[in-house]
Amino acid sequence: MSDQKRVVIIGGGTAGVTVAARLKRSHAPLDVTVIEPSERHFYQPLWTLVGGGLATLAETERSEASVMPAGVTWIKEPVATIQPDEKTLRLGNGDTVSYDYLVVCPGIQLRVDEVPGMQAALEQDDRVWTNYDLRYVEKGPRAIAAFKGGRALFTFPKSPLKCGGAPQKILWITEEWLRKNGVRDQSEVQFITPGAAIFGVPRYKAALSILAEERGVAVRPGTWLAEVRHETSEVVFGTEAGETLVEKYDLLHVTPHQRPFAFVKPLADADGFVAVDKETLQHTRYPEVFSLGDAAAVPTARTGAAVRKQAPVLVANLLATIEGKPLERRYNGYTSCPLVVGHKRVILAEFGYDDAILETFPFRQDKPRYTMWLLKRHVLPTLYWRGMLRGRA
Repeated sequence: MSDQKRVVIIGGGTAGVTVAARLKRSHAPLDVTVIEPSERHFYQPLWTLVGGGLATLAETERSEASVMPAGVTWIKEPVATIQPDEKTLRLGNGDTVSYDYLVVCPGIQLRVDEVPGMQAALEQDDRVWTNYDLRYVEKGPRAIAAFKGGRALFTFPKSPLKCGGAPQKILWITEEWLRKNGVRDQSEVQFITPGAAIFGVPRYKAALSILAEERGVAVRPGTWLAEVRHETSEVVFGTEAGETLVEKYDLLHVTPHQRPFAFVKPLADADGFVAVDKETLQHTRYPEVFSLGDAAAVPTARTGAAVRKQAPVLVANLLATIEGKPLERRYNGYTSCPLVVGHKRVILAEFGYDDAILETFPFRQDKPRYTMWLLKRHVLPTLYWRGMLRGRA
């Protein structure tokens, strides 16, 4: 690689910063640019614990400047459009940026507006919160503490989403709080999901189903939140059977719909995600384009752990492409979901494509363990800030 090539990375979140750091550590003669409008960087996997009163929001935040790798050009503008045939981007301020190689990892966006009444309930009802949105996550501990019994509902969206375990993690955290607060006997706890079961991977589905039975949690498959009417303390559910159900709530955690950003459309598949080979992470039509993270069309759960395994594959294959070499690295779909099932217990779900079990430790990880709680609460955040974002883990 004698001539310096310009690599532009869309997104300065987990995926973008990790890839940028790895590219800089490769010492390849590259001009690396990251496009990211936000001045703040968050470790979002801890937001479930923030919303459950087991962590603080402050410990999840750093400045974007503090995590941006040295030697990287940072453009603080949003992307408006991509012109892949011209190898250019148009920014929100009208400027044009050209690239030789492009890494697309802007994440996905929350669409609170897609469920009627959700935005109003989050703004106006102290009993309603979501751990997915920075604006509302700190409502959770107050809502749980004020709850004196009744119906507690936890919803999974009828859309793609990041961190697919999070909608039920807050359920388990809240359920333990209800026991500690002495109101569990006066409470119904329900998990509302459009899926066929509480979790998709059979090994972990079995373990979670046993927990639900033991702890009196009602799982309602084939059901989704269609509307929130906070003035009357009602929710409207749709069902696979075509029913419309109107029910009361006293405590409600909602998971907003999540969608790809519109500007990735020129690179997208039919569902709006960036069309890449699921093993090489190279675009299916534009060989100079790669994608990873929540925006990429790979059939695995969208998590930070997935990014940690995707990034080294993508960087190796990007460098190989620049050098005109075969793409030898392969991503096996690895993802991880530390399923918090109590205040100090975690089931560490690790799996890949086709539900292949890819567990790290030499014991059954479908059992709730305190050691896995320590991993989730303390080890993984340190690994993120000090290792992953620096291109070392």
